[in-house]
Amino acid sequence: MHLTNYNESFDAVVIGAGFSGLYMLYRLREAGFSTRVYEAADGVGGTWYWNRYPGARCDSESIYYNYTFSEELYREWTWSSRYPEQPEILRYLNFVADKFDLRPDIQFETRVNAAHYDEETKRWQIELNDGTSVSAKYFITGVGCLSASNLPKFNGLENFKGEWYHTGHWPHHKVDFTGKRVGIIGTGSSGVQAIPVIAREAEHLTVFQRTPQYSAPARNHPYDLEYIKRSKENFLEIKKQMRESQGGQPVEVPTKSALEVTSEERQQKFEEAWQTGGQGIFTSYYDITVDPKANETASEFIRSKIGEIVKKPEVAEKLKPTYYYGTKRPIIDTDYYETFNRDNVSLVDVRTNRIEEITDNGLQTTEAEYELDVLVFATGFDGMTGPLLKIDIRGKDGVSLKEKWKGGEDTRTYLGVANAGFPNFFMITGPESPSVLSNMPVSIEQHVEWIGDCIEYMRENNIDTIEAKVDAEEAWSKHCREVAEATLFTKTDSWYTGANIPGKPRRFLIYLGGGGAYRQKCAEIAANGYEGFSLEAASEPVTG
Repeated sequence: MHLTNYNESFDAVVIGAGFSGLYMLYRLREAGFSTRVYEAADGVGGTWYWNRYPGARCDSESIYYNYTFSEELYREWTWSSRYPEQPEILRYLNFVADKFDLRPDIQFETRVNAAHYDEETKRWQIELNDGTSVSAKYFITGVGCLSASNLPKFNGLENFKGEWYHTGHWPHHKVDFTGKRVGIIGTGSSGVQAIPVIAREAEHLTVFQRTPQYSAPARNHPYDLEYIKRSKENFLEIKKQMRESQGGQPVEVPTKSALEVTSEERQQKFEEAWQTGGQGIFTSYYDITVDPKANETASEFIRSKIGEIVKKPEVAEKLKPTYYYGTKRPIIDTDYYETFNRDNVSLVDVRTNRIEEITDNGLQTTEAEYELDVLVFATGFDGMTGPLLKIDIRGKDGVSLKEKWKGGEDTRTYLGVANAGFPNFFMITGPESPSVLSNMPVSIEQHVEWIGDCIEYMRENNIDTIEAKVDAEEAWSKHCREVAEATLFTKTDSWYTGANIPGKPRRFLIYLGGGGAYRQKCAEIAANGYEGFSLEAASEPVTG
């Protein structure tokens, strides 16, 4: 089945007006391609438009959490603190949209329902939620890895008389918790950020925890003007370091094993990282994520800190994780564990005290009923594949992406950017790219620039279509799995593996070989005439 009667045609259609979509639009438009971005929200920002929950903050340092394609832009914008809050990031993205006059080419409050490839015209026919359709030679998704929110099916939610919110779709107005009994379900990154803020306002906060989390203090602080000045002066060096690094931030690469140093030296290094704040423990030793014994040294250090901070021993024990540290998203926080010392905060372990239903007046577990005025669901997202599979994307022979990936059971891509059977379709930070285990703006820029260069190469060489080869896709997917299996990441149930979504196949869909190495691999493939792709000119196929 193909969509028909499209109203407008473009060289490229891009979904999403977050970091990915804004830069993709700028890049293509500067190269002379007619481009239209479709965005479901009424403004730019992507994940930072929707995630407005209390305490929402980035866990990459702000001087690295921005675009580097424009030195002028880097010099014009100044961050206020080490870890930027959601409102400031949203202001930054609005600043970018205005500086480069991007809004005229973005259609807001519009969802892409379907995108079907027409083999006769070699164009994508794209259906919008207003009933109209458009046509594009290139179809590019910038939907993000974490934009499909996950609300578990709780019995009785429709009967709850109070207010309820999901952290991934927070209202634009301030939610007032003053004098209210609040329950929050979930202690992942958004829960860890929201809990201390809500606790300071609510009459009582009940935290319903399924899996305790390892978290380290952020130690956020305002930037001084001299630091900002040095950063701007060193823009080119910082940009180079970011792009060559493992995770997209200039971090000293560890050369020692956690097991080759004395316990005193290791303890001192962990302590220094804890006091400095941020992800220092995670990057202390090279074998933290590959050797169970090395991992246990870091895990035990954080557990000991929880025991020191949380005054009630029974609460501290509930907060101590047992999985491999870092194999779920490494979290940084401000006063998370300290919050459980407050008289107005209680912790419920829902693994032993299971949630049975949402009642008219609160929440019923197997052991007790909790009367609540407000419920907050910090239950995360259907990550990696979820945002893409929400759209009816169909390639050759009408085969859908969902069918090709067998609903996630056999998700395979080439470089995380392309799919066999889907010509001229590009994913920005798609499955099997470094994506969420990197500093996202750096990975986004790399993908946008690679895609932009590819499309320009096609124009210059009169190439009609580009499509990943099946064998190249299979080889890349196999490589991704082998790299992941050599680590502890695949040994833990997490949203990385889809374990947070009932019935979702378990797959680890993030490339762990490092952003710098991945960038180099993508550049080599392009330099070799897009090796692993089939390129088809108007008259005859060209094989890369």
